[in-house]
Amino acid sequence: MSGLRKRRAAVLISGRGSNMLSLIEAAEAPDYPAEIVAVISNRADAAGLSRAAAAGIATAALDHRAFPDRPSFDAELDRLLRAHGAEIVVLAGFLRILTDGFVRAWEGRMINIHPSLLPAYKGLHTHERALADGATQHGCTVHHVVAELDSGPIIAQAAVPVLPGDTPETLGRRVLAEEHRLFPAALADLARTLPGAEPAS
Repeated sequence: MSGLRKRRAAVLISGRGSNMLSLIEAAEAPDYPAEIVAVISNRADAAGLSRAAAAGIATAALDHRAFPDRPSFDAELDRLLRAHGAEIVVLAGFLRILTDGFVRAWEGRMINIHPSLLPAYKGLHTHERALADGATQHGCTVHHVVAELDSGPIIAQAAVPVLPGDTPETLGRRVLAEEHRLFPAALADLARTLPGAEPAS
């Protein structure tokens, strides 16, 4: 390892956490430049929380319904992230829109994976929309998070062909396989190039 400085990454999820698991597995490698220090979900019943705990990762559930508004939820989320010493925030199926202030505080240190070749198919139901349009290629994108949904600078993309007879499920499985490869590589790239040690306040 020769004194490798591992960046501290926290993963935000809302569901099963399959991309989170790919990150945890990648981070087990001695030469991987990031460590997963916490997994936080806005849903206490998110399956990914138990999967993270089984891997020895600290977990927390922060129910957005317990807060009067988005800024107060984001303020508590920010506090939790800082308590864990997070330097990078990774959105892995986190189904919450974050406030502009939160996004600005973590600018350049927060990434998301989206199941389309952005800028195509921002938002939800990407596989259905690609099929409805007769797209010949589909895929996934890792990007920096900015205030506008699915619009931040692109870090990496992976494409898959759309095959005759594809359904949203079959297409989605091929895209997900690429997500599991692309996301750990993109996090590693960010961890290697990240300046400074603390997020902006």
